Amino acid sequence: MFALLAAGQVSANGAIGDHVNDLKGHLAQYSEEVNWLLGKYDGVVGTYEKQGQKAVDTQDLVDFWEEVDFHSAIETNYVPVYANIWQGIYGIKQAIEAGKPAAEVRAEQEKLNSAFWQALGAVKLASQYQEKGLLAKVQTTEAEPTTMPETLEDIKHRLDRVVAKYAERLPEAATTIVHDTYLNRFEGVEGALIEQDAALVEDLEKDFNVTLPKALESESSVDSVRKVVEAMQVKLDKAKALLVEAEKNRKDVF
Repeated sequence: MFALLAAGQVSANGAIGDHVNDLKGHLAQYSEEVNWLLGKYDGVVGTYEKQGQKAVDTQDLVDFWEEVDFHSAIETNYVPVYANIWQGIYGIKQAIEAGKPAAEVRAEQEKLNSAFWQALGAVKLASQYQEKGLLAKVQTTEAEPTTMPETLEDIKHRLDRVVAKYAERLPEAATTIVHDTYLNRFEGVEGALIEQDAALVEDLEKDFNVTLPKALESESSVDSVRKVVEAMQVKLDKAKALLVEAEKNRKDVF
């Protein structure tokens, strides 16, 4: 779990509040916020059950989540669960807007509830590692990786954010991350990787420029996009191992 938390940590692109670097001091607040969210979503679904679609403003489902500090606590520490929360929110939203039976809306609500509890558990665990100095401080401006293995890890984190943005129903933002990551990160390590495995580089180039963009453009499910990203991350792990081994061999020679 620690590896997942460490891998999920990201830099923030804007003001997110100092609370993300003092998770332990804000756990009670986060717990209150999660319980508040559970009540709010339950209220919306309950209103839909009793009064129907016209009695519900589905935009409230998005606004509730964006209102709480817990939003950035999980976004900066565990992006995959952050994506699951957005997926759950839109599961309820789309079910209501489509006039689905209340039982189906409740099923979507249960998925969201599970994502919230998983997220709270992840933040509590992150707070313990943060207290021990095992998690890096969240940066409010993006830090540039200094080595090729670090660059590949950064690419993996960025791909997690692609899934998160897609789950937020922001496909253009997700596509922008893909293009920027390819141009500003992957192209910087291509040369060294080609020396180790040219076919792997070609495969990843196709993923960045064809497979993943097509998945984003074709209105695939979040799970389908996540599968593409996970397959890419496996390839990136292989690439990282190749570069680490090459560097080790180089040092052994000299």
